[in-house]
Amino acid sequence: MLTTLKTKSICRNLLLIFTLSIFFSCQKDLSLEDGGTVATPPDLSTKISSSVSGFVTDENDAAVKGATVQFGTSNITTDKYGYFEAKNVQVVKEAAVVTVTKPGYFKGIKTYMAKEGKAAFFRIKLIPKIIVGNVNAASGGTVTLANGLSVKLPAGGIVNAATNIAYTGTVNVAAYWINPTATDLNSIMPGDLRGINTAGALKLLQTFGMAAVELTGASGELLQIVNGQKATLTIPIPSSLSASAPATIPLWYFDEAKGLWKEEGSAVKSGNTYMGDVGHFSFWNWDIPSNYVLFDCTVKDPAGNPVPNVLVQVLITGTAESRWGYTDASGFVSGPVPANSQLTLTVFPTFGCNSSIYSQNFTTTNVDISLGTVTVSSNFTATISGTITNCNNNPVTNGDIIMSAGFGFHRYAVTNTGAFSFSVILCNNNTASATIIAEDQGAQQQSALLNVNIVAGTNNIGNLQACNISNAQFINYSIDGTNYSINIPPDTLNFYQAFSGGIPFTILNAGQIAGTNTAYIYTNWSGITLNSLQPLAGFSAAQMPGCNFQNPISVHITEYGIVGEFIAGNFSGVFTENQAPNITHSAACSFRIRRTF
Repeated sequence: MLTTLKTKSICRNLLLIFTLSIFFSCQKDLSLEDGGTVATPPDLSTKISSSVSGFVTDENDAAVKGATVQFGTSNITTDKYGYFEAKNVQVVKEAAVVTVTKPGYFKGIKTYMAKEGKAAFFRIKLIPKIIVGNVNAASGGTVTLANGLSVKLPAGGIVNAATNIAYTGTVNVAAYWINPTATDLNSIMPGDLRGINTAGALKLLQTFGMAAVELTGASGELLQIVNGQKATLTIPIPSSLSASAPATIPLWYFDEAKGLWKEEGSAVKSGNTYMGDVGHFSFWNWDIPSNYVLFDCTVKDPAGNPVPNVLVQVLITGTAESRWGYTDASGFVSGPVPANSQLTLTVFPTFGCNSSIYSQNFTTTNVDISLGTVTVSSNFTATISGTITNCNNNPVTNGDIIMSAGFGFHRYAVTNTGAFSFSVILCNNNTASATIIAEDQGAQQQSALLNVNIVAGTNNIGNLQACNISNAQFINYSIDGTNYSINIPPDTLNFYQAFSGGIPFTILNAGQIAGTNTAYIYTNWSGITLNSLQPLAGFSAAQMPGCNFQNPISVHITEYGIVGEFIAGNFSGVFTENQAPNITHSAACSFRIRRTF
């Protein structure tokens, strides 16, 4: 996903993600390669106050609701749009870390260089954690994916990661190859492609591929390699990179606490693959290091207004290697770029088309560089303005404009007078279609969906009344007379297609942020209409796990809006636990969730 964001604090200083760089420099105080100069280690102790926001999506680019986001000492949860935000948190200045966790996925981790008075914005795409094969711990073995990634485990070389006790059962292998040429590399890879080499210096990395690997036992326990033994990782080399791939390349593992890669070992090129031995599992990376400087610029329109949410690329001139980022609410963007290089700055439209609308060449040395203000043509800019009022026709002071256009969501805040105004950049056809929702966060009300055609110039969409449509989401249930409630934001909210007796059904699940409440509703959503009765396939809650029911139970659908609106319903019945003494429970449930399809 290459677009989005929130003027309130979206699009903030997204760290430019460096995908491929074959440039080398000789900044002597950062290198031992010239015969003995002492490396300068990174400062990972100095902290400053910083803010971060962003959107989290799954492998299908759908919003991930209920993911847990850790940022410094702050823990937050993504909302129904996959959005998160944390303000004024103490983080490491040189390497601030944002970590997203969600059951069923590898961690999504982003790192950035925090800057005083600026915030960071990220689009994080989670990698599914799928068991791709298993190996007997005693005899060892190899698991190979169709894309060429393989994991070879040593015989008798597995331990319980928590206890360090030898493990002898079946080892489940979850693995994922991260293609270094993928268009969404900047969204899925961990960190910001900076790493600490064996000399202790911080380097910018050119990746030739990455892999995420996790080992678990039969009971789900986390496993690792025995200290002193090695596993072998093999990754494919994309054909476009084969000619520039060196015969031997450093290996780097990702240090989740520091948010940086660390050099450990090397891999050897064998045909169109790299093979290397590793002593533990996490994210691994095959990279060439180089030096970098810090870059920034501010994108504005001809009237001097900041242009938020636009994609900015810094390209190594004459190559396909680049770094990417998004402007924040003030139009600012920054991040590390190669030192001593000929580079090209390119600005792309808000709505994600491939045609650039601004380009500028510049050269870096060994010192940080700022291009100052970059002014984009008025032929491509559009201003969208209006107001939001509540059910009493008073200005909404705690609200947002949610705009869906191109790829993903954009979020913009209103002022304390209920007004909003923001600039976007259009493709060269000077028009774009968008869907807008106005939200009153205080009253949990929203407007109806408004479809608009945005044109270059001024777009005043007038007043939007956030009223009569509740944006509340919940799963409320009672078990044996005791009430439980899972309210906004649901910690997990997913739809899974599955089969029971050859009949397709869907799983709707949600959980409280504290992890004490969870609920799963299984039913067939096909042919659903307002006031219809859908057969319940199953219901499970934290207080009533592993239950079934003898008599049929129907889900009464009480609300069924279009995609972007809501589905609501309720049901009740008698449930029996599957294990002795087979306790029987009386349960009832009501729910309301925004439709995503």
